[in-house]
Amino acid sequence: MSTSLPESLKSFVDQQVRSRGYNSPSDYVRELIRKDQDHQHLRGLVLEGASSPPAAIANSDYFGQLRERVGESGQR
Repeated sequence: MSTSLPESLKSFVDQQVRSRGYNSPSDYVRELIRKDQDHQHLRGLVLEGASSPPAAIANSDYFGQLRERVGESGQR
């Protein structure tokens, strides 16, 4: 795959490669694509969760039980 960029974007990419330790512009673009994939996946999970019914009521009892579980797992 080949991509053409205007000079201002090419300069920006070159600066990112130099300042952030990428080996090449391709490495930088690959990371941007991976981050976008992660973002899209997370967005899908959030939307799925938002459209699902609540599994438990989040009240003081719920958070108390959660604190107990977290405390127990830290003692192992």
